Amino acid sequence: MRIITGGVIVLVAVLAGVYTLSRGESGETVEAPYFEVDPLWPNPLPNHWLLGSTIGVAVDERDHVWIIHRGSATLNANEKGLELDPKRGECCAGAPPVLEFAPDGTLLRHWGGPGEGYQWPSSNHGITIDHKGNVWIGGNGPNDGQVLKFTQDGKFLLQAGKPVAEARRTDRKTEAGDPIYTGQSDDREGFFRAAKIFVDPRDNEAYLADGYGNKRVAVVDADTGALKRYWGAYGNKPDDTDLGPYKADAPPAQQFRNPVHCADLSVDRLVYVCDRVNNRIQVFRTDGTFVKEGFIVRSTLGAGSAWDLAFSKDPEQRYLFVADGLNMRVHVLRRDTLETLTSFGDGGRQPGQFYGVHSIATDSQGNVYTTETYEGKRVQKFAFKGIRQVSRQQGVVWPR
Repeated sequence: MRIITGGVIVLVAVLAGVYTLSRGESGETVEAPYFEVDPLWPNPLPNHWLLGSTIGVAVDERDHVWIIHRGSATLNANEKGLELDPKRGECCAGAPPVLEFAPDGTLLRHWGGPGEGYQWPSSNHGITIDHKGNVWIGGNGPNDGQVLKFTQDGKFLLQAGKPVAEARRTDRKTEAGDPIYTGQSDDREGFFRAAKIFVDPRDNEAYLADGYGNKRVAVVDADTGALKRYWGAYGNKPDDTDLGPYKADAPPAQQFRNPVHCADLSVDRLVYVCDRVNNRIQVFRTDGTFVKEGFIVRSTLGAGSAWDLAFSKDPEQRYLFVADGLNMRVHVLRRDTLETLTSFGDGGRQPGQFYGVHSIATDSQGNVYTTETYEGKRVQKFAFKGIRQVSRQQGVVWPR
């Protein structure tokens, strides 16, 4: 009987070890913010709507969560059942590009797409709610050179830039057959495939991660869209020379690689830039003076690791949350040193897992929201549970 009991004890210990490994936890711990995924957020969408590649998230002053996605453009034929002629069945259709959710996950508003007086991007990208409550949208289609500003009801307010000139067209094409245009990071009239916008409430300036075509941070007047200044990596004059593939053992590149994926301003007025394929966050003063940099999983190849970032909601913004779409994780950094403390998430389709985590935002309560591109096609909420000892690699932060 004692032998059986011992076997049971051993079996329980083994199963406990398997459970721990399945969560991705390790023995080493560190003090950091801790989160648990909310598997029931948001509420189901109405009208048989589906999300396409979901490539932007923002939180406004009421803690309403805004997302932007590519709708029907990234739904396959089976998903577009209601949009085909004849209909395939009772489901489904792409939701409108812009969706607003209440804190409880209820859908409040939806709008977006082409309209009078502006040029909707062929591939929308990134969403920001500024201090006046206006909604900013970028675009990273092959010819997109514009950013747009709307009211929260979708009324058009401003277009800065325009689709890029035919003079930039090359003889090369993408795998999808779209023409490839050259970057012109010294362009003072427009932009090229901007990824994300951040609006500074003090100076009423918009910081553009400009982006997929150009290799710079561009700063514009938030009322007129007029370009005020710009810079490249380390504060250098941006250079569009092709740097070739990223190599982990090479010296740090002196220019950004495409895409420059975010440019966000902290409470102490430092600009944090996602140099995605170079696997780094570079930090600048608002005039473009370089301050420091930190690397995120420096060995990452391909699409890179530094996809987007958000600040923690404590007054000092002690922590930085970095979305890593290739490694399928969110990294938690100390903002002052850019040291990675811990990471959560793993590859997969279940709540708390990621498939191409693309964008990230925080609300006033410290909760984190993420969106996923490629076939991820969703928004997730991670509820803030306080500061505690957590493992360096947390894996899936499922509710305990």
